[in-house]
Amino acid sequence: MPERNQAALDFLLTRRSRPAKTLTGPVPTRNELTEILTAAARTPDHGKLEPWRFIVLGASALVRLAEAVPVHGAALGIEPEKIEKSTRQFADADLAVAVVFSPVESPKVPHVEQLLSAGAVCLSMLNAALAAGWGANWLSGWPSHDPEFVHATLGLASHESIAGFIHIGTETSAPPDRPRPDIDLITAWMTE
Repeated sequence: MPERNQAALDFLLTRRSRPAKTLTGPVPTRNELTEILTAAARTPDHGKLEPWRFIVLGASALVRLAEAVPVHGAALGIEPEKIEKSTRQFADADLAVAVVFSPVESPKVPHVEQLLSAGAVCLSMLNAALAAGWGANWLSGWPSHDPEFVHATLGLASHESIAGFIHIGTETSAPPDRPRPDIDLITAWMTE
């Protein structure tokens, strides 16, 4: 019989993201964040390509991104409410990590598998931050999907994009749990 890691299973069965707008300082130190990044980088990675990288965004960088959002949003014709929401995502944050999807040309590993690996890194980082006692949230939004915004503000290469912004900090309040999927409704058991 396999050895059960009950503490890890209990964590996964009860984990809950913390809304980014409820996070404040203090934030992890460089050493504490390095531990979280190291855990995230252990994500399954078919072909060992590492089709992702991290950009740690401190307070000054987040202010710079917040200032760029309205300019890019207006140029794209984004609704003012969405521009304000995206501006607040950066302006109100003390620390975020941009997970950059950086696909590698590979005859063996399809683009979609590399993209899934980048998403897995985001979830692994979120879970590592929560397990380390921090509040954390994985956000995206239109700025993360706008090539001009991410290339201008974060210096991404033309083939790169953002898989997510992982906000990490001290939670000010624990959110109530939300309804979870009914496993019986979303699971099919194929025995033949």
